[in-house]
Amino acid sequence: MKLAPYPKYKPSGVEWLGDVPAHWEVKRIKSIATYRVSNVDKVAVDDEVQIRLVNYTDVYHHDYIGPDMGLMETTATLEEVGRFSLRPGDVVITKDSEDWRDIAVPALVVESGPDLVCGYHLGILRPKKPNLLGSFLFRALQTSTVNQQFRVAATGVTRYGLPKSETEVAWLPLPSPQEQRLIADFLDREAAKIDTLIDKKQTLIERLKEKRAALITRTVTRGLPPDAARAAGLEPEPKMRASGVEWLGDVPAHWEVKRLKDYGTLFSGTGFPDQYQGVSGEALPFYKVSDLIRSSDNRYMGLSRHTVSLETAGQLRARVIPTGAIIYAKIGAALYLNRRRISTTECCIDNNMTAYVPTPGYLLPEWAFYWTSIIDFGEFANPGAIPSLGEKYQATLLLVLPTLREQKIITNFLNCETAKIDGLIAKVETAIARLREYRAALITAAVTGQVDVRGGRSLSLSKGRGRVWR
Repeated sequence: MKLAPYPKYKPSGVEWLGDVPAHWEVKRIKSIATYRVSNVDKVAVDDEVQIRLVNYTDVYHHDYIGPDMGLMETTATLEEVGRFSLRPGDVVITKDSEDWRDIAVPALVVESGPDLVCGYHLGILRPKKPNLLGSFLFRALQTSTVNQQFRVAATGVTRYGLPKSETEVAWLPLPSPQEQRLIADFLDREAAKIDTLIDKKQTLIERLKEKRAALITRTVTRGLPPDAARAAGLEPEPKMRASGVEWLGDVPAHWEVKRLKDYGTLFSGTGFPDQYQGVSGEALPFYKVSDLIRSSDNRYMGLSRHTVSLETAGQLRARVIPTGAIIYAKIGAALYLNRRRISTTECCIDNNMTAYVPTPGYLLPEWAFYWTSIIDFGEFANPGAIPSLGEKYQATLLLVLPTLREQKIITNFLNCETAKIDGLIAKVETAIARLREYRAALITAAVTGQVDVRGGRSLSLSKGRGRVWR
């Protein structure tokens, strides 16, 4: 089913908005809403009152705000509670960000309480009823068309901030309150359908990742599946023996159980002063922990944002890591500690990382990569404010080692099978991206009057259907 446009349009008088339905108005936000910028921090003080604080991440990661979402408990002054407490229908927006694209991200307060308070780096838009509904304002701020005004107005270089004055003079397309309600209800229904589809696809991705992890674990600890082993000329059901390691169990009898240091060398990275951060065009890639997350390849290090010269590396006494090293973080959260990548060229790494260089002729880099990938480094990290891996733990980490021929056969098998799973994951991720684009386009079309949703009709999300408006 297609949604038709309104029967008649008029110029909005705002260049970026273009034409709007003839019976709509266009208003500046300050004429239809009040705006306050919060200064309530997270620090609890003894003589203040207890509150539940809505923080930046609560807004950034959620469409809706309510008291039952596990909010931070802290304190505020009575004056702060009076000025920055939240009411149903308020729209909270992100006021500051390191990325200008994250400016004015909205969340709608659907339920509140006397102790629910807006935190620092956020602003509160409170609609002036009955002219503006919070549910419509929330959807309007989700559109790239309306939100672009705030992104352009944000000031800063490394961190961006949205001036209060610029927020108040932003333009908003404004139908009647009754029509705002119809548009908001329509978008709630359609967004919920799309979000359900996205959730199902994300669940599928998680299952595919679990399948991938299980395949790697089974193969590097037990060998190839019987049919694959037979086809490769290996024993399909090799004799097993106890590994002597409780979590590992039995391994093929002819495989060795060694330590990482027995068949390779561990190198720590080097601290690089600020003047070498962000330099490009030099001979050696210089990797930081964040590059492990940025790498889109599941096996190999990607392009680096930083480079250093051989001369600089020598001056800093930085180890030049060879091609084929397993690079991983030794400090940080589990997300970082459990990312392993293989270097594809000589490089340098920072002092929060380790490079394991396998001994040629005994241990293949890809075998070392797959083996270390099955071990949860986060589980063995030293506790503290920032978890870290001890040098002794890294050196004595167990390594199961087949013959070099078997390593080649098994890693080729895993490369092929994981590539198939990665391909499926990529297709599902593409489908999710398209659904999100469709969701954003639908919200924009409804809020700016490109389509008429007053008939209360729902849209079909059948496979292969494109945009549903002209």
